[in-house]
Amino acid sequence: MSKHYLPANLREQLLTADDRWCAYCHTTEANTGHPMTVDHIIPQAQGGLTTFDNLCFACRRCNEFKGSATTACDPLTNEIVPLFHPRTQAWSEHFAWDASGTRVIGLTAIGRATVVALNANNEVIVDARRRWVSVGWHPPEP
Repeated sequence: MSKHYLPANLREQLLTADDRWCAYCHTTEANTGHPMTVDHIIPQAQGGLTTFDNLCFACRRCNEFKGSATTACDPLTNEIVPLFHPRTQAWSEHFAWDASGTRVIGLTAIGRATVVALNANNEVIVDARRRWVSVGWHPPEP
């Protein structure tokens, strides 16, 4: 199957599950001003299938930083751990927002490694989140 084509029913499943939020950083499509991309959680190059259990919506920033990675180094333990898997793991078990609502905090080894690998707290996005918070657009309600 082409990486650009998704059957309508599969796209609808993603819309229902992810509600136009990035499955990794929880940025909404409305805030980014760009359509969400479809991410193969396990990349096709590594045998990942184009099935609901292996797909999620991701903002362009997260998708580009994730690339074909499936593991990363936990900055606390220096262990290589799997990246967050949005179809099998709950976001709230691995991540939280800091008190300002602008930075994603990794709560577990998986969360910490994912935050670093996806550069989830770079200066540009944190500044954007600060503006979104100031008008009540962020962080999104679970």
